[in-house]
Parts: sequence; structure tokens; C-alpha cells
Amino acid sequence: QVQLVESGGGLVQAGGSLRLSCAASGSIISINVMGWYRQAPGKQRELVATITRGGSTNYVDSVKGRFTISRDNAKNTVYLQMDSLKPEDTAVYYCNAGVRPIGEGYRYLEIWGRGTLVTVSS
Repeated sequence: QVQLVESGGGLVQAGGSLRLSCAASGSIISINVMGWYRQAPGKQRELVATITRGGSTNYVDSVKGRFTISRDNAKNTVYLQMDSLKPEDTAVYYCNAGVRPIGEGYRYLEIWGRGTLVTVSS
């Protein structure tokens, strides 16, 4: 069974930094796109950033220049470095990945983590 486990959330003051990690585990052949999404109270889940296996990245406009997504393919892990945090960044952050597990042929499955809470105080 493949799963994603996030870590690194917490409480930080505005202007501070946090680094989120998400590790995929299980019987995995490969992972294509990995990404981070977030959901603030009363709002819909939104894309924050994605990264391909080759390292191409994409960010939502509101985090460009402040957040950096990266990955370690050997460790099946994706990171989100968050700098210059703002109160509006407060949300539950979810990891997402397209995973090709053993036993599914060439099919990729979309897997979600359970989320980690980031709270930014003003």
C-alpha cells in the first residue's frame, strides 16, 4: 500500500519560515508529478506548487518568490520551503503525487497525504 506522510507544519510568526516534507512509502516503481496543495478554513483546496520528476516547477501566483518546491527522487520525497510567511498562508497543506505502484502495470495512481497544519500569526 502506497502512502504519503507529511511533516514540518507548525506555528510561526509572520515573516518566518517553515519547511514541509512529504515522503512516499510502499511498493513504488516510480513517481511522476509531486505537489503541494492547501486548504484554508472555509475555502476550497488550492494548488500551491508542483514539480515533475525532471525538476520543472509550477507555483500559484500568491507564493511565487516566497516558496520553493524541490524533490529527492532517490528518497521519493518532496519538500516545500516557505519563506516570508503571511497570515493568509495559514492552511492545512496536503502532499499529492502520481505514483506507479508495483502490481498496477503502467497505471499511475493519484495519492494524497493526510495534511499538516501551518499557522502563521500576525
